Amino acid sequence: MSFFDKVKAKAEELLGRAEQVYGESHGDAAAEVAGEAHVMEAEAEEDALEAEEHAGEHRPDDGLTGTR
Repeated sequence: MSFFDKVKAKAEELLGRAEQVYGESHGDAAAEVAGEAHVMEAEAEEDALEAEEHAGEHRPDDGLTGTR
């Protein structure tokens, strides 16, 4: 995951929020829904990037693995 991927996702989220606010203020339901969609896509992309980043992390062994 690169820094630019994070920036791109955040910019997409901000663009979506701006479009959503425009739609709300001008009574444009299509713009409002499109803005919400942009925000949701960007948030999903950010979550995927976070999961990818944390997938390679090693969790320490507490010594209880396999015991009951």
